[in-house]
Amino acid sequence: MAHGTNAMLVGMRRGEPAPVPGTSWRTRGEWLLVAVAGAFTLAQLLLVRPGLGLGWDETVYVSQVGTQSPAAFFSAPRARGVSVLVAPVASWSTSTELLRVYLALLSGLGLYLALRVWRRLFPARVLALGGALFASLWITLFYGPQAMPNHWVAIGALVCVGCFLRARADRCDRTAPWGVAAGAALMALMRPTDAVWVVLPLLVLVVVARRWRLATALVGGLVAGAGQWVIEAFVSYGGLGRRLSDASDIQGGLGLHLAVDDQLRGLVGRTLCRPCAGPLPNPAVTAWWFVLPLIAVIGLVVAVRAGRTAPTLLPLLCATTAAVPYLFMIGYAAPRFLLPAYALLAVPVADALLFLVTNPAGRWRPLTAALVAVGLAGHLAVQYVVLARAVDRTTADRRDWARTADELHRLGISPPCLIAGHEAIPVGYYTGCSSAATAGHNANSTRADILRTARRVPTAALTRPGAPPPSYAHGWRTHRSAGLDLHIAPKPTPAAQARPE
Repeated sequence: MAHGTNAMLVGMRRGEPAPVPGTSWRTRGEWLLVAVAGAFTLAQLLLVRPGLGLGWDETVYVSQVGTQSPAAFFSAPRARGVSVLVAPVASWSTSTELLRVYLALLSGLGLYLALRVWRRLFPARVLALGGALFASLWITLFYGPQAMPNHWVAIGALVCVGCFLRARADRCDRTAPWGVAAGAALMALMRPTDAVWVVLPLLVLVVVARRWRLATALVGGLVAGAGQWVIEAFVSYGGLGRRLSDASDIQGGLGLHLAVDDQLRGLVGRTLCRPCAGPLPNPAVTAWWFVLPLIAVIGLVVAVRAGRTAPTLLPLLCATTAAVPYLFMIGYAAPRFLLPAYALLAVPVADALLFLVTNPAGRWRPLTAALVAVGLAGHLAVQYVVLARAVDRTTADRRDWARTADELHRLGISPPCLIAGHEAIPVGYYTGCSSAATAGHNANSTRADILRTARRVPTAALTRPGAPPPSYAHGWRTHRSAGLDLHIAPKPTPAAQARPE
């Protein structure tokens, strides 16, 4: 057979015939996936807006390949995948709007390709609904057009797990192992440790089942994606063990930490909840978070009864392992950390919802369909409100950085230049300067180095309002800006500027 028995059973369930060779892509329901991906791209451009300035982490990734400022300090947990992703635009243009449009289009294309991988496992309407559920989360919409890794880990997870299931069901599927490798490589290129957590159930399964071809594809993809990160660990961070240790320290020390309540607090639109204090959000904001796993369990029960357990169970297991470190092993939260788990849950949840609202003949159950429709409408309304607030908040923060950069330019700080102290990395990027820190997770300089540089190029140290300047900046002029105090070093003399270092 061209396809395995399991694949045929999946394709024929719920009154949907298996694809017939030669049928047009429209009759196979492909247009539904295109529509979801297109709507996702359009929603990003309309709701998040291309003019949203770059965030702190984005400035680090973009500066590695961009032309606006020198490369910022690259701390141990970071991987180069995002820099590779943005290089086709950032390497020649400083336009944030162009970068946002490029990333929105790319994320829409990525979602379409990831859903299409599952086409032999679930009907198109299930995949379209799953894609819509994932794409309509405020977290997905917010981070889709951003130069951040988590959305791409989610896309890689969908590709990897979907192709793994296809290869497991049909040994004659020649492209599926390559998809496994590609998905694993994409995840590892973006966040190597996340990739390992996602594929943990797959690694166990290939060893138990002795599927060595799949094991080779999976491990090969991880090695291909994480190879540069491992090599860089030995070249720049003192070895792999040291880099992992430093990464753990930066994340507050990996261990047993209950971060479930922190993740709940982050659902109100807090892009980083560290420290994460305050009351829990209104239940209307967090209800979907509790409903999601319950519906996923319903989907698993339905799949078991229908004799198609694997396509539902495996993504649920991978979603669980992907979420474990961010729910139980770090002491803070960021909603984007769970994007891979949400992506993997989306298809089983969509399958369960369609089971609830239709009968075996494919006809609607009016009462259940109405209840689900009302619930989804309320969910979408909440997601929109949270997204709007998150966009407004982050836009204001990034405008403050831009205003500070304008003020620094007015005070004579222009490239080549150096920004040190509080929020030096993002402000340095907006100003076009190098950034420096003498302490903390981004420490990359010393007091002596900063003073030496200040004698050659325009230099400023930033502090919170009213805070004393750093020891090396005593005697420097102080100016107030948008939420920061700017301590400006004496203007370098022509002789010092011409002196070689």
